Amino acid sequence: MSGCLAPILLILSMSNAVSAVRITNDRGGHIGSYVIKYQRLASAGESVIIDGLCASACTILLSELPRDKICVTSRAMLGFHAAWNFGPNGRTFTDPEATLMLYSTYPTPVRRWIARRGGLRSHIIFLSGKPLQAMYRPCGPTTAKRSAIARRREPSPMY
Repeated sequence: MSGCLAPILLILSMSNAVSAVRITNDRGGHIGSYVIKYQRLASAGESVIIDGLCASACTILLSELPRDKICVTSRAMLGFHAAWNFGPNGRTFTDPEATLMLYSTYPTPVRRWIARRGGLRSHIIFLSGKPLQAMYRPCGPTTAKRSAIARRREPSPMY
């Protein structure tokens, strides 16, 4: 039995070192949920591959993960807009304080890009292509392999 334990432990330790989360179509959601999600990924040392739309609260990953843990593909697209909230009558409104807080957490190159486009407003602005790849490293073939390995090694639920 102990002869099988060493290879199993080796495989489990490798799965942490080579895992990556792939974002392909994330339209965002509640800011607090995304902060917690990305803080957990950062503390686990996970990498993120942006391989499609990452909009709204999804963009918080730029604030929570180290830059070297984020890569972008040619399909990556970030969508930014002002933060909003619900008023007493249940209608949504742009929340200037939350917008300022959100904006201030973004890395400087992202803040500059947003500022050159008029800041965060109710309409969404998209960052993609060469401007995005100038800010974040392009994903290489080894990153794609790591993501595929991580997906194959997801543990089965135990009942």
